[in-house]
Amino acid sequence: MSSLTNISITSRKIIRYGIFLILFLMVGRIFLDTGIKIYKKLFPSPPPAPTVKYGRLSAIPFPENGITAKPTYTLETAEGDLPTNISTQAKVFFMPKTNANLLSLDTAKSKAAALGYSADIQQISDTIYKFKNPNFPTYLQINIVTGTFSVSYDLVTDSSPIDFRPPVAEVAASGYKSFLMEAGLLPDDLTGSVTHDFLKISDGQLKSAMSLSEANFVKVNLFRKNYDEIPAVTGNPNQANVWAIVSGARSDGQEIIASEYHYRSVDESQYSTYPIKTPAEAFTELQSGQAFIASYGLNKDGSNIKIRNVYLAYFDPDAITEYYQPIYVFEGDNGFTAYLPAITADYYPTNTQQ
Repeated sequence: MSSLTNISITSRKIIRYGIFLILFLMVGRIFLDTGIKIYKKLFPSPPPAPTVKYGRLSAIPFPENGITAKPTYTLETAEGDLPTNISTQAKVFFMPKTNANLLSLDTAKSKAAALGYSADIQQISDTIYKFKNPNFPTYLQINIVTGTFSVSYDLVTDSSPIDFRPPVAEVAASGYKSFLMEAGLLPDDLTGSVTHDFLKISDGQLKSAMSLSEANFVKVNLFRKNYDEIPAVTGNPNQANVWAIVSGARSDGQEIIASEYHYRSVDESQYSTYPIKTPAEAFTELQSGQAFIASYGLNKDGSNIKIRNVYLAYFDPDAITEYYQPIYVFEGDNGFTAYLPAITADYYPTNTQQ
């Protein structure tokens, strides 16, 4: 009888201490995992070395915009300093080129037909062809090699689109996207931010309007999506490479008054990592006059520009180029914006960073 009692007591002790051991291991595991996370946060592992498989990169094709001002700069960000969360490297993506072939003109005709333009065409050059809408004085001019195109409406011949109340920005954007989708011209990465401006006819010219109520048209900009959470910017900070001016007319051929489509594809699967400048290095280069001024805004020549925001972006080129590359963006008062290549100078041919 006593041996059974001893066995029972021993069993209970084993169970009790077993439970204590399990709880200890569980709590210990939680503390261990928490400690490892804190350590990794305080002492993160360095990223792998940049792959730089493309070697030296082609210069970023910043456009010629006629801005030659050489201002001075003062850093006055909300944080009071340059950003500290920028990585030491970034991806450079490959941008495949399109080549002419025997079907280039037929492909252009198919796109024109899908967009509502007739096959009655006019050859402007070896690569540029012009199509007319069969019902309205609107024209499509397309480069059969690159696929870039423009739309223009002759408001002098037919001013009726002005008589319609323009749609709200969301409807205008949706209509333009549908216009592009008809011809398969809305790629997956053309899904970034959408901006808009209100425009009115004044003294025979298109000018900015303060609100929809006084506008004749709505201008819609379609930007490329973010890559690695980094936004896209263009040579004109206020205009995408794909944009349209939309009227309130309901007839096909009268909705799009003007448009530019300068889309260059990015191969998201082909990329290489490159070392980038620190924000301090980039700001020093800005101060020494090495940046491309994308917009001088309302600042006077010779002004001291207060830089309010500094961040990384990808430059979405209008011109044909091999690579989709990161840049530093410097934003200042009164609409000032400047760009600077983010990749370190070692990976550009001498004196061709800009």
